Amino acid sequence: MSIPQEPGDEVSVVHGSAAPEDIAALLAVLISHAAAQPPAEPPHRSAWGNRAYAHRRMLHPGPGAWQAAVRGL
Repeated sequence: MSIPQEPGDEVSVVHGSAAPEDIAALLAVLISHAAAQPPAEPPHRSAWGNRAYAHRRMLHPGPGAWQAAVRGL
């Protein structure tokens, strides 16, 4: 089984020597810590740029216009 890798997903021992078991234990801790973190929220987008507002129907004044605007009739 191969794990897809992205650029920058390498781990290397810079100083000293480490047994494969030590590296595996370290990676298990790092992966479990990363999995426990909440997912990042997408950036908040302003409603000013939302094109859905261009598709709304025009409101017509008259009796019950405010209720129709709220209900979407």
